[in-house]
Amino acid sequence: MILPRPYYDRDGITIYHGDCREIAPLLGLDFALISDPPYGIGYAHSGGGRGTNTGRAKASHRNTFSIVGDDAAFDPTPWLLYAAIVLWGANHYAARIPERRGTWLAWDKSLGIGPADNFSDAEFGWTSINTARNVARVLWKGVVQDKAGENNGRRDHPSQKPLKLMRWSLRLIPSELPVLDPFMGSGTTLVAAKNLGRRAIGIEIEERYCEIAVERLAQAVLPLEARAT
Repeated sequence: MILPRPYYDRDGITIYHGDCREIAPLLGLDFALISDPPYGIGYAHSGGGRGTNTGRAKASHRNTFSIVGDDAAFDPTPWLLYAAIVLWGANHYAARIPERRGTWLAWDKSLGIGPADNFSDAEFGWTSINTARNVARVLWKGVVQDKAGENNGRRDHPSQKPLKLMRWSLRLIPSELPVLDPFMGSGTTLVAAKNLGRRAIGIEIEERYCEIAVERLAQAVLPLEARAT
């Protein structure tokens, strides 16, 4: 099998539209894998999301969005072979992460001021990198959000991570490694990589999110140092 034609390929950022289980093995393992995979919890988001008049998610708007692949338990095994790894939501599949050197990561998403609701104030991830900087504090709880670089708080994907969190994740890993996000969603990891002048590849099975990612990349600012290379 050969690699499909990229859906997008510009400024060191490449997107493939398709099944990551088929495409990722063709790319090799010399990547820093940073991703927020489907956890296997059957999550459906209820919120306004993309296209709301206010530009922010509305908890009262009962539009639900399911996530492809979230109806089956996530197996991290094939994704633990990469040169460096950051996997978010790892508390949902912690029993399937082998005991090995690495660090558990914590994301404080409420900063003590987010709304009291049914969602956790924190989320956890796992990285193969040993680091003492293992707590990220980024406000992203319901309609209360840190909007820095976030398109006025609009969410384009039901499980979208904040851009600031993905930039923080990227800084954990060696800068010489290209980045791979096999569960790209709306492209937050790729936008963060572009902002930091990192090469990155994203894979997404739903074309609508590939389209959104391309839109977001078009709006992202390419750093001066990246333009010079």
